[in-house]
Amino acid sequence: MTEKDSPPDGNEQAWRAILTGQVRGLKAIRRLVGWIPAGPRCKLCLAPLRPPGSVVLRPVGYGPSRLNRRLCKACFRSVGKHPGGAEVEISMLFADVRGSTSLAEHMSAQDFSNVIARFYGTAAKVVDEWNGLVDKFVGDEVVALFIPGFAGEDHAARAVNAARDLMRATGNDGDDPWVAVGAGVHTGIPYVGRVGEGDACDFTAVGDAVNTTARLAMNAGAGEILVSASTAKASGLDTSALEMRTLSLRGREEVTEVWVAAA
Repeated sequence: MTEKDSPPDGNEQAWRAILTGQVRGLKAIRRLVGWIPAGPRCKLCLAPLRPPGSVVLRPVGYGPSRLNRRLCKACFRSVGKHPGGAEVEISMLFADVRGSTSLAEHMSAQDFSNVIARFYGTAAKVVDEWNGLVDKFVGDEVVALFIPGFAGEDHAARAVNAARDLMRATGNDGDDPWVAVGAGVHTGIPYVGRVGEGDACDFTAVGDAVNTTARLAMNAGAGEILVSASTAKASGLDTSALEMRTLSLRGREEVTEVWVAAA
């Protein structure tokens, strides 16, 4: 996608178009570059991000973006130069290692680092497969965003499926996981975009919806996925056989209803 493909109505409108997948000419660009054999691809325009496919498009300004390793420079050329974004509905997945402090106490720092690195790699692969974007790795936690423009309108279902696959990939669908993981999935409307000032900018999501997702993950036990009511509704999750919990989340006066899902 080139700079001229971005809507001319301002930075926020341009960001909204990108985040919702409504950029003019996007379908044509996907058809044009989708035939080039390579992976991984830009989550928005499908341009190859690595050789050999990326070599074909390098002369016209494609390549990995600094905003996120799974997005290309061309898609963000017009809006990536300045902080900005838009409020859009997305789904978020927070997953972290349970008992990491105790785990670190009983192994060498190098061994603990290897476990966390394996967790990071496993989570990144799962999130990629469901067209999510890894926002960040923080300590023993992974934060992933499932944005309509990249994951599609079924972003809530994809976030839940990614959480379930992550539980399976880490062995939390059985009695002997190689690392214990708990997760939270929530659908809401944060501010998404290039947030920050000067050199301290990052492509991320901020707002109450993000905080809610983090708190759901904090309350999840090993092998549990706490799914908010909004995600359950948006994803079409069958809750008939699931346990429902009522949580009092820090910083909130009202209680929050969640469903406990598993792999």
